[in-house]
Amino acid sequence: LRVVKFRRTGESSRSDEDVISGEHEIQIEGVRTELEPVELEDGAAVPKEFANPTDDTFMVEDAVEAIGFGKFQWKLSVITGLAWASNYAMEMMILSILAPQLHCEWRLPSWQVALLTSVVFVGMMSSSTLWGNISDQYGRKTGLKISVLWTLYYGILSGFAPVYSWILVLRGLVGFGIGGVPQSVTLYAEFLPMKARAKCILLIEVFWAIGTVFEVLLAVLVMPTLGWRWLLILSALPLLLFAVLCFWLPESARYDVLSGNQEKAIATLKRIATENGAPMPLGKLIIARQEDRGKMRDLFTPHFRWTTLLLWFIWFSNAFSYYGLVLLTTEFFQAGDVCSISSRREEVKAKCSLTCEYLTEEDYTDLLWTTLSEFPGVLVTLWIIDRIGRKKTMALSFFVFSFCSLLLFLCVGRNVLTVLLFIARAFISGGFQAAYVYTPEVYPTATRALGLGTCSGMARVGALITPFIAQVMLESSVYLTLVVYSGCCLLAAVASCFLPIETKGRGLQESSHKEWGQEMVGRGSHSPGVTRSNSGSQE
Repeated sequence: LRVVKFRRTGESSRSDEDVISGEHEIQIEGVRTELEPVELEDGAAVPKEFANPTDDTFMVEDAVEAIGFGKFQWKLSVITGLAWASNYAMEMMILSILAPQLHCEWRLPSWQVALLTSVVFVGMMSSSTLWGNISDQYGRKTGLKISVLWTLYYGILSGFAPVYSWILVLRGLVGFGIGGVPQSVTLYAEFLPMKARAKCILLIEVFWAIGTVFEVLLAVLVMPTLGWRWLLILSALPLLLFAVLCFWLPESARYDVLSGNQEKAIATLKRIATENGAPMPLGKLIIARQEDRGKMRDLFTPHFRWTTLLLWFIWFSNAFSYYGLVLLTTEFFQAGDVCSISSRREEVKAKCSLTCEYLTEEDYTDLLWTTLSEFPGVLVTLWIIDRIGRKKTMALSFFVFSFCSLLLFLCVGRNVLTVLLFIARAFISGGFQAAYVYTPEVYPTATRALGLGTCSGMARVGALITPFIAQVMLESSVYLTLVVYSGCCLLAAVASCFLPIETKGRGLQESSHKEWGQEMVGRGSHSPGVTRSNSGSQE
């Protein structure tokens, strides 16, 4: 394997502003066996690599940047995209198809139909933090594999549900497994060089679109002949393919570094370098062993407290507005324009609650077009996120959505209504993806999965609440409903601007502790609570 000298650059160096103090014990280790101790003034001996770090030491961040984007990342992109399409997009899209079918076939009242969707979000909300904690404690690959197998098992069982109560419980358990899907983004981001990270995570949205389109096409073929049970079973089978491909996935080298597995970290980095045909950095890999990982209290340290609270509101607003717009779109299109909503509602109230309509070919076509409307938002976000930064991108997305919502007050016609709804959905979906870029970047490796998991959980809270606004409140006042969505996104735009940290052009942080940060700035100092060692032996 070829090796090269690698000098750290300012892009991946750590500054005092990026780190905070902590009470955790961290061990700094290396992987070279031949060391030349250097005597300090107080008689303590440290390796030569620590005294002169620029040429002889490197971190995982430096290795990922030196190896660059190549064949390995392309494979990882496809596998991560498969998880996103099969475990997330398809299982979420099936809610739009399953609910009206069971409404007619089992003669369910409206509240039971709505509960079929809500129970999935309840499962996702309750499990997101748990999957994040598992991924920080036991590895990203471990958490992802368990969540996928969980979803596969209960997804197939859903097809055999004999009565409503069974399918309600089983779909809730499917939602519990789906809550672990965002951890695929955590694993994915930790293998991406800085310049490619934002673009690659944003392009995962393409796989979301592929998954939803595939689910609609599958429904067109399966529903008329085999029925909804076979649709549930066949929709879960792509997860089996991902479960098999999981054996190819390596564990995150950043996680291995933090858990003290230097041999695995080096082996993973060498594997990436070999597949990409790139040289490995020459020198000593710095290992920061931290046993205390994935703790909720670390999200509320002075350095991250405001970031966590603001991100929770941003993710809540994203899901609240996105799923709200999906529900409102159906209402607006069926009414013809905004001003006709109230009169149409009076007609609907007179109908029996058991009245049902099966999905038609035209309905499936509308579902496809609605999905395709998100592509412009992803393209715009892709173009601006590395130009104006993550914070401003999220703020702009929220502001455009809020502005389009207010324009609906004008009682516009069907064509203008369609344009405004598509623009709003394009930008809110792009803002959602920008949040997926920002969140793994802002948290350190020790709490990255937990941070993303808790944010995802808050998003599900927004998804649970939004039907009461987009459907229940809409019956009373369409204008009040629009004010709620517009106001929420306006506040989220302000919250995005007030985020303390901009992650554009910044490497992923390995640890949040001051001792580790000082070590990366000047590795020659001997800090209390930090143990330096070579291949596990303490100096």
